[in-house]
Formats: sequence, structure tokens, C-alpha cells
Amino acid sequence: MAKSNVSLAGRDILDIESLSVEEVELVLQTAVEMKKIMKRDIKKVPSLRGKSIINLFYEPSTRTRTSFELAGKYLGADVVNITTASSSVVKGECLRDTILTVQAMECDAVVMRHPIEGAAAYAAEIADPVIINAGDGAHAHPSQGFLDMFTIREAGKDFKGLKMAILGDVLYSRVARTNIAAWKKMGADVHVAGPMTLMPHDIEALGVTVHTRVEDALEGADVVDILRIQLERQKSGLFPSPREYARIFGVNEKRLALAKEDAIVLHPGPMNRGLEISFEVGYCDQAKIRDEVQNGVAVRMALLFLTLTGGKQIETID
Repeated sequence: MAKSNVSLAGRDILDIESLSVEEVELVLQTAVEMKKIMKRDIKKVPSLRGKSIINLFYEPSTRTRTSFELAGKYLGADVVNITTASSSVVKGECLRDTILTVQAMECDAVVMRHPIEGAAAYAAEIADPVIINAGDGAHAHPSQGFLDMFTIREAGKDFKGLKMAILGDVLYSRVARTNIAAWKKMGADVHVAGPMTLMPHDIEALGVTVHTRVEDALEGADVVDILRIQLERQKSGLFPSPREYARIFGVNEKRLALAKEDAIVLHPGPMNRGLEISFEVGYCDQAKIRDEVQNGVAVRMALLFLTLTGGKQIETID
């Protein structure tokens, strides 16, 4: 792997918007090498041996937490998982005290998911370890953004000039905000569609084209990103019923046919099958949803490797 003059050593990864194009490219290029490690019979390298990583999750997670855990272990780090249900948070411990407690244990990085926007940035202000945002409210989810970009590249598509459709629950989606920022940074033409009750009031300020009909966003799209309807964050009354949502906004085979023939389908998971995405689309050849999960491990390996070593030990993964 060619060495880069760009470095993420010691950097907190709070979003993609604050990173340069060169830094984004460094993560994506490093993830290519990391995926090679995943394909080996022996998936471990000593690049992060002696480093300790704490996964601090205030919200449920399967894909993100597990892939960060595997990413750290594949690179030789010691990884500890903390969930709020089994921590002192249930006894009333505040975020500041929790962060300072794990810092006192001399960990090197904290991977953090929290329901409140800005929580990861707050942690970065008060703590010395590298903070990697694994999702803060509806604000940002940078590692998901990177894995989606990696998956798009792996499918043979670049970003400049491509039509990207983001569909569904934009209002409550940190994935939507992250991908809009990332894809716009790389030169893509981003379109969004869904119920207006699930659109941020300032969505057009993000530089996207807004549609009230998913068909218009899907027409000629190169990439279709279907967002999960986040029922756990929503108040009632944002759409009439699940059946009505699926009928008007759900992506089925007929609607997907409006996109380009070689368009790829993304979904951050878990999928509400039969709601925002049909069973057929979820399993079709164009769907790269399982690829996203696998690429999530490679991307998170790259983020941990680059922030904790600066890429100085790159020879260990050649």
C-alpha cells in the first residue's frame, strides 16, 4: 500500500463533513488493505497490539458494535464492550463521569454511540483518548458513511456526477445526514424523497434536490439508499399507517426499475421488510446490504488503525 502524507494520528472521528477529501480517500484506501486481512485464514495482525479500545454504547446495536469489536481484535487490540444496561449509568452516573472513568483506565480509544446529538464531540472535548463517533442522535454516523462509500467504490462506481437517491426517514436519520455530506464532498448529485413530515425543515440548505415522490428521486439513479423507518425515535402521526407508507413510499421491484439497470441498493439495517423495503428488493442482485456489513468491519479497522498508529506500521499489513 502506498504511503500518504495525510495523517489521522490521534484524530477524533466525529463526522465526515470535517474531514478533507484526501483524508476520506486515505480511509477508503486503507480499508482495501484491511479487507484483505479479513479474507485470510488467520485474520489477526499485531498492528494494535498493546492498545485498548472501549466500545461505549448507550443505544442498542448489532452491526456497529460487533464490527468495531471484530475490527479491534483483528488488529490485535484488547476490546472491552460497555452497554448502559450493565453499567453505572443505570445508577445515575452522568456522561462526563463515565468518560473520565474509562479515561482513567488508560484506554487508547473510545467508540461511542449516544442518543443525544453532540455527545461524541463533548466526549472529545473532555477526554484524551481518541473518540470515534458510532452514532450520536440524528446527527452523524461517520463509519457508516465510510462503509457506504467503500461499498459504492467496490461496486465499480465513483461519485462525481452520479445521481444518488436517499429515501425515507431523513428527519431522524444520522445516516442520511452523513451520506449527504460525504457524497456531496465527493461530487455526487444527491436527491432525497419521503414524507414531508420526515424531512428536516432546512433539508434544501444541505444542497440536495428534494422530491415528494420517491419515483422522481429513483428515476435514473445510480445508487439507492433506503433508510430505516426509525419508529423508536418518532412520535405518532408522521404517516397514516405502515401499510400506507409501504404503498406510497416503500421501494419495491416496480419502483426500483426506475433507477438505472446497474444501480445498487444500500440500507443501513436493520431492515423493516415490507415497510421501507420489499422482501424482493432486500434480496435482489442489486442489493449490497450484506456487502455493507462486511465492509463495515474493514472500514472500522481502517479508522482504528489510522487514528491509533497514524499508518506508521503499514508494513505489518502488507
